[in-house]
Amino acid sequence: MSRRPTPVAICSGAGRPRLPDRVPTEVIMSVPHRRSLVLGICCFSLFLVSLDTTIVNLALPAIEDELDAPLSGLQWTIDAYAVVLASLLLLAGSVADRFGRRRVFRLGLVVFTTASLLCGIAPTAGWLIGFRVLQAIGASMLNPVALSIIVNTFPDARERARAIGIWSSVVGLSMAVGPVTGGLLVDSTGWRSIFWINIPAGIAALVLTARFVPESRSPRPRRFDPAGQLLVIVALASLVFGIIEGPHGGWTAPATLGCFLLSALAIAVFVRHEKRREQPLLDLRLFASAPMSGATVIALCGFAALSGFLFLNSLYLQDVRDFSALEAGLLTLPMAAPAFLCAPVAARLVGVRGPRIPLVLSGAGIALSGVVLAGLDDDTPLPWLLAGYALFGLGFGMLNAPVTATAVAGLPTARAGVAAAVASTSRQIGASLGAAVLPAVVAVQLEETGFGEASRPAWWIVAGCGLLIGVIGSCTTGRWGRRTAETTAAALAAA
Repeated sequence: MSRRPTPVAICSGAGRPRLPDRVPTEVIMSVPHRRSLVLGICCFSLFLVSLDTTIVNLALPAIEDELDAPLSGLQWTIDAYAVVLASLLLLAGSVADRFGRRRVFRLGLVVFTTASLLCGIAPTAGWLIGFRVLQAIGASMLNPVALSIIVNTFPDARERARAIGIWSSVVGLSMAVGPVTGGLLVDSTGWRSIFWINIPAGIAALVLTARFVPESRSPRPRRFDPAGQLLVIVALASLVFGIIEGPHGGWTAPATLGCFLLSALAIAVFVRHEKRREQPLLDLRLFASAPMSGATVIALCGFAALSGFLFLNSLYLQDVRDFSALEAGLLTLPMAAPAFLCAPVAARLVGVRGPRIPLVLSGAGIALSGVVLAGLDDDTPLPWLLAGYALFGLGFGMLNAPVTATAVAGLPTARAGVAAAVASTSRQIGASLGAAVLPAVVAVQLEETGFGEASRPAWWIVAGCGLLIGVIGSCTTGRWGRRTAETTAAALAAA
C-alpha cells in the first residue's frame, strides 16, 4: 500500500516527503498545528519588543550611574525608541502589504537584533539613544506586520479573534517576566546584558520565520506617502522634545514654544495633506467609526499610563527606596501577574459579551491605582504600594484584547497591515507621551520637594487616563458605535 503524504509535505526526487523551504499560505491555513506555529512565532516577536521595554525601564538607574545620564537622557532612552516606533508603524504596514509581510518581518528581526548588540556596547548615553533609534526601526517591522500575518493566516473570524486574544496577552506575559528577568540581569551581569539577551532570541525567531511563516501581500497595496510620513515624524518628535526639555530649558523658552508650534503645524498640514491624497498614509475615514476612534484614544491613554508607571516606579523603588534592581523587579510582580492573568479573561469577555465590560474594568483598575499611588511618600508601607500595583495590573490586563479587537474589526482583510499599524501606532504614541509627560511633571517640583510629593500630580494624571478609558469605552461600544462601524466598513469596502 502506498503511503499518503501529509498536507504539508511535498515529494523529493527520491519519492520521500519533505517540508518545503517556503510553506504556501493555503497549506498553512489548511493545517491547524501549522497555523498555531505561525501564531507562536508572531507572538514571540511581540514578546521580544515588549520585554525590551519592560527591562529597559528597570535598568534606568544603572544606566544613569554608569553613563552619567541626566533625567532627560533617561527619558530619551525610552522615548527615542517609542517615538521612532510610533512614527514608522504606518509605513511598515504599507511596505509589508506591498513587498511581502514575511520579507519585511525577517528584515525587522535582523535590524532589531543587530541594534540590540550595538545598544549593549554603547559607550555614552548619546550613542545608546542613537542605537535605540535603530532598534525601533527594526521593531516597527515586527508588531504590525506580525498582527497582519495572523489576520491572513486565520481566515475564520472566530479563530482569528482567539488568535488575536492570545497575541494581545503576550504583553501581559512580558510584563510578568520582564521585571524579574531584568532585575536578575542588571544585578548579576550589568545593564548591558538586557540588550544582549535579544541576540540569541532574535536569531532563533529569524530561523523559525524563514522556515515556517508563509509569504503574503495585499492584492492592492497602497502607494507610498513620503510627505505624510515626514510630517508624522516631525509632529511626534517635536512634541516629545518640547515636553522633555521644557522643565530644563523653561516652558516659555523660545525653543520649547517653537517645538510645540512646529508639532501643531505639522499635524494641521498632515490632516490637510491626507484628505487630498487618493491613497493616504492614514485613511482618515477610519475615524468615522466610533469604536475605531475610541480604541485609538483608549490605547493612547492606557499606554501613556503604563509607560509613565514603569518609568516612575523604577526610579522610586531604586533611587528613593534603595531597593536593588532584582528587588524592584520582584516588587512589581503584583502588577505584572494580574496583567498576565487578566489578558485571556479579557479576550474571553470580548468574545462572549463584547468589549464594553473589559474596557470599563480596565479604566476602573487604572484609575483606582492612580488614586492609591497619589499618596506615595518616601516611606509608604509596602502593602499600600503593592495594592496600587495590583490594581494597575488588573486594569492594564483588561485593556489590550478589547482595544485590538475593536480596532481591527470591520476593516477589509486586504488592509490588515494598515489596521494593525493604526492600533499599534496609538499604543506607541501613548508610550512616548507617558514617558515624556509624567517625568516632566515630576521634574517641575523635584528640586523643591521629595520624589513622593513631586510625583503626586503624575499619579492623578494616571487616574485621569483610567477614567477616560472607562468613559470612552462605555460610550463607543454600544449600538450607536456599531452603526458607525458598519457604515465606515461599507464605505471602505466600496472604495
